[in-house]
Amino acid sequence: MGRMDDESSSIRAAQRGDLEAFNRLIMEHQSIAFNVAYRIMGDQDSAADATQEAFISAYRNIKRFRGGSFRSWVLRIVTNACYDELRKRRRRPETSLEALSEFADGSESDGFEPLGMHEIEPEAEAERSELIHAIEQCIADLSPEFKLVIVLVDVEGFDYKEVSKVIDRPLGTVKSRLARARANLRDCLRQFGELLPSSLRLEDEVVG
Repeated sequence: MGRMDDESSSIRAAQRGDLEAFNRLIMEHQSIAFNVAYRIMGDQDSAADATQEAFISAYRNIKRFRGGSFRSWVLRIVTNACYDELRKRRRRPETSLEALSEFADGSESDGFEPLGMHEIEPEAEAERSELIHAIEQCIADLSPEFKLVIVLVDVEGFDYKEVSKVIDRPLGTVKSRLARARANLRDCLRQFGELLPSSLRLEDEVVG
Protein backbone atom coordinates (compact mmCIF):
# COMPACT_ATOMS: atom_id res chain seq x y z
CA MET A 1 0.00 0.00 0.00
CA GLY A 2 2.88 2.37 0.76
CA ARG A 3 4.16 2.33 -2.80
CA MET A 4 0.67 2.88 -4.21
CA ASP A 5 0.13 5.76 -1.80
CA ASP A 6 3.44 7.29 -2.86
CA GLU A 7 2.48 6.99 -6.51
CA SER A 8 -0.92 8.55 -5.89
CA SER A 9 0.72 11.42 -4.05
CA SER A 10 3.19 11.93 -6.88
CA ILE A 11 0.37 11.90 -9.43
CA ARG A 12 -1.56 14.55 -7.53
CA ALA A 13 1.57 16.68 -7.20
CA ALA A 14 2.38 16.26 -10.90
CA GLN A 15 -1.13 17.32 -11.79
CA ARG A 16 -0.48 20.51 -9.86
CA GLY A 17 2.56 21.13 -12.03
CA ASP A 18 5.29 19.58 -9.88
CA LEU A 19 7.91 18.47 -12.43
CA GLU A 20 9.98 16.65 -9.82
CA ALA A 21 6.96 14.55 -8.85
CA PHE A 22 6.34 13.72 -12.49
CA ASN A 23 9.97 12.69 -12.92
CA ARG A 24 9.62 10.33 -9.97
CA LEU A 25 6.68 8.69 -11.68
CA ILE A 26 8.57 8.34 -14.92
CA MET A 27 11.60 6.84 -13.19
CA GLU A 28 9.36 4.02 -11.95
CA HIS A 29 8.11 3.14 -15.43
CA GLN A 30 10.77 4.25 -17.89
CA SER A 31 12.38 0.82 -18.18
CA ILE A 32 9.20 -1.03 -19.19
CA ALA A 33 8.20 1.89 -21.43
CA PHE A 34 11.48 1.75 -23.31
CA ASN A 35 11.35 -2.05 -23.58
CA VAL A 36 7.90 -1.97 -25.16
CA ALA A 37 8.93 0.84 -27.52
CA TYR A 38 12.06 -1.08 -28.50
CA ARG A 39 10.11 -4.25 -29.24
CA ILE A 40 7.77 -2.26 -31.51
CA MET A 41 10.29 0.01 -33.20
CA GLY A 42 13.17 -2.42 -33.54
CA ASP A 43 16.11 -0.15 -32.71
CA GLN A 44 17.26 1.73 -29.65
CA ASP A 45 17.39 5.21 -31.17
CA SER A 46 13.83 5.06 -32.48
CA ALA A 47 12.62 3.56 -29.22
CA ALA A 48 14.33 6.31 -27.22
CA ASP A 49 12.80 9.00 -29.43
CA ALA A 50 9.32 7.51 -29.17
CA THR A 51 9.64 7.10 -25.41
CA GLN A 52 10.79 10.69 -24.98
CA GLU A 53 7.90 11.97 -27.08
CA ALA A 54 5.52 9.85 -25.02
CA PHE A 55 6.83 11.20 -21.72
CA ILE A 56 6.49 14.78 -22.96
CA SER A 57 2.93 14.03 -24.01
CA ALA A 58 2.23 12.39 -20.64
CA TYR A 59 3.46 15.47 -18.79
CA ARG A 60 1.31 17.75 -20.93
CA ASN A 61 -1.74 15.58 -20.35
CA ILE A 62 -1.22 14.45 -16.76
CA LYS A 63 -4.27 16.42 -15.64
CA ARG A 64 -6.40 14.14 -17.82
CA PHE A 65 -5.37 11.07 -15.87
CA ARG A 66 -8.46 9.97 -13.95
CA GLY A 67 -7.11 7.11 -11.90
CA GLY A 68 -6.50 3.43 -12.42
CA SER A 69 -3.14 2.04 -13.50
CA PHE A 70 -0.67 4.83 -14.22
CA ARG A 71 1.64 2.29 -15.88
CA SER A 72 -1.10 1.28 -18.32
CA TRP A 73 -1.86 4.92 -19.05
CA VAL A 74 1.78 5.69 -19.80
CA LEU A 75 2.23 2.60 -21.95
CA ARG A 76 -0.82 3.51 -24.00
CA ILE A 77 0.82 6.86 -24.74
CA VAL A 78 4.11 5.12 -25.58
CA THR A 79 2.34 2.70 -27.91
CA ASN A 80 0.53 5.52 -29.68
CA ALA A 81 3.81 7.40 -30.08
CA CYS A 82 5.37 4.33 -31.69
CA TYR A 83 2.43 3.85 -34.03
CA ASP A 84 2.55 7.52 -35.03
CA GLU A 85 6.22 7.16 -35.94
CA LEU A 86 5.59 3.95 -37.87
CA ARG A 87 2.81 5.60 -39.83
CA LYS A 88 5.20 8.38 -40.73
CA ARG A 89 7.67 5.82 -42.02
CA ARG A 90 4.91 3.98 -43.88
CA ARG A 91 6.45 0.64 -43.19
CA ARG A 92 6.09 -2.18 -40.75
CA PRO A 93 8.45 -2.26 -37.80
CA GLU A 94 11.46 -4.49 -37.87
CA THR A 95 12.42 -5.89 -34.54
CA SER A 96 14.46 -8.42 -32.72
CA LEU A 97 12.32 -10.33 -30.28
CA GLU A 98 14.68 -12.92 -28.95
CA ALA A 99 12.70 -12.77 -25.73
CA LEU A 100 9.81 -14.41 -27.58
CA SER A 101 11.81 -17.60 -27.49
CA GLU A 102 10.76 -17.89 -23.88
CA PHE A 103 7.04 -17.29 -23.81
CA ALA A 104 5.62 -16.40 -20.43
CA ASP A 105 4.00 -19.18 -18.48
CA GLY A 106 0.76 -18.15 -16.82
CA SER A 107 -2.74 -19.12 -15.89
CA GLU A 108 -4.05 -17.25 -18.91
CA SER A 109 -1.82 -18.98 -21.45
CA ASP A 110 -4.82 -20.71 -23.10
CA GLY A 111 -2.74 -23.83 -23.59
CA PHE A 112 -0.08 -22.13 -25.68
CA GLU A 113 3.13 -24.06 -25.28
CA PRO A 114 6.44 -22.19 -24.98
CA LEU A 115 8.90 -22.83 -27.79
CA GLY A 116 11.17 -24.56 -25.33
CA MET A 117 14.38 -22.93 -26.50
CA HIS A 118 15.61 -22.73 -22.93
CA GLU A 119 16.02 -26.51 -23.09
CA ILE A 120 18.56 -26.39 -25.95
CA GLU A 121 21.97 -27.65 -24.91
CA PRO A 122 25.12 -25.53 -25.38
CA GLU A 123 26.30 -27.62 -28.33
CA ALA A 124 23.10 -26.71 -30.17
CA GLU A 125 23.75 -22.97 -29.99
CA ALA A 126 23.98 -22.68 -33.79
CA GLU A 127 20.54 -24.22 -34.20
CA ARG A 128 19.22 -21.94 -31.48
CA SER A 129 20.54 -18.88 -33.32
CA GLU A 130 18.90 -20.06 -36.53
CA LEU A 131 15.59 -20.53 -34.75
CA ILE A 132 15.83 -17.07 -33.20
CA HIS A 133 16.42 -15.65 -36.66
CA ALA A 134 13.39 -17.56 -37.93
CA ILE A 135 11.28 -16.09 -35.13
CA GLU A 136 12.49 -12.61 -36.01
CA GLN A 137 11.53 -13.10 -39.64
CA CYS A 138 8.06 -14.29 -38.70
CA ILE A 139 7.55 -11.53 -36.15
CA ALA A 140 8.46 -8.93 -38.77
CA ASP A 141 5.48 -10.13 -40.82
CA LEU A 142 2.98 -9.67 -37.99
CA SER A 143 0.85 -6.57 -38.08
CA PRO A 144 1.76 -4.03 -35.35
CA GLU A 145 -1.37 -4.69 -33.29
CA PHE A 146 -0.65 -8.42 -33.20
CA LYS A 147 2.98 -7.80 -32.37
CA LEU A 148 2.04 -5.51 -29.49
CA VAL A 149 -0.16 -8.03 -27.69
CA ILE A 150 2.50 -10.74 -28.02
CA VAL A 151 5.11 -8.39 -26.61
CA LEU A 152 2.95 -7.34 -23.68
CA VAL A 153 1.66 -10.81 -22.78
CA ASP A 154 4.36 -13.25 -23.83
CA VAL A 155 7.44 -11.10 -23.32
CA GLU A 156 6.58 -8.59 -20.60
CA GLY A 157 4.17 -10.85 -18.75
CA PHE A 158 1.22 -8.48 -18.51
CA ASP A 159 -2.16 -9.93 -17.69
CA TYR A 160 -4.98 -9.57 -20.19
CA LYS A 161 -6.79 -6.87 -18.23
CA GLU A 162 -3.80 -4.55 -18.23
CA VAL A 163 -3.17 -5.16 -21.91
CA SER A 164 -6.79 -4.22 -22.50
CA LYS A 165 -6.14 -0.90 -20.80
CA VAL A 166 -2.90 -0.31 -22.70
CA ILE A 167 -4.41 -0.88 -26.15
CA ASP A 168 -7.78 0.60 -25.13
CA ARG A 169 -9.71 -2.38 -26.44
CA PRO A 170 -12.06 -4.90 -24.80
CA LEU A 171 -10.69 -8.01 -23.12
CA GLY A 172 -12.10 -10.16 -25.89
CA THR A 173 -10.11 -8.20 -28.46
CA VAL A 174 -6.91 -8.83 -26.53
CA LYS A 175 -7.55 -12.56 -26.42
CA SER A 176 -8.53 -12.82 -30.07
CA ARG A 177 -5.52 -10.79 -31.25
CA LEU A 178 -3.18 -12.85 -29.12
CA ALA A 179 -4.65 -16.11 -30.39
CA ARG A 180 -4.34 -14.96 -34.01
CA ALA A 181 -0.83 -13.65 -33.45
CA ARG A 182 0.30 -16.94 -31.94
CA ALA A 183 -1.37 -18.92 -34.71
CA ASN A 184 0.26 -16.77 -37.39
CA LEU A 185 3.60 -17.16 -35.68
CA ARG A 186 3.20 -20.94 -35.53
CA ASP A 187 2.20 -21.15 -39.19
CA CYS A 188 5.14 -19.04 -40.26
CA LEU A 189 7.62 -20.99 -38.16
CA ARG A 190 6.54 -24.35 -39.56
CA GLN A 191 8.27 -23.55 -42.84
CA PHE A 192 11.55 -23.81 -40.96
CA GLY A 193 11.02 -27.54 -40.42
CA GLU A 194 13.78 -29.26 -38.48
CA LEU A 195 14.69 -26.10 -36.56
CA LEU A 196 11.46 -26.38 -34.63
CA PRO A 197 10.57 -28.36 -31.52
CA SER A 198 8.34 -31.31 -32.34
CA SER A 199 5.30 -29.56 -30.85
CA LEU A 200 5.42 -26.97 -33.64
CA ARG A 201 5.88 -29.29 -36.61
CA LEU A 202 3.02 -30.18 -38.89
CA GLU A 203 1.36 -33.39 -37.83
CA ASP A 204 1.03 -34.58 -41.42
CA GLU A 205 4.76 -34.52 -41.96
CA VAL A 206 5.08 -38.25 -41.36
CA VAL A 207 6.26 -40.94 -43.66
CA GLY A 208 3.35 -43.04 -44.76
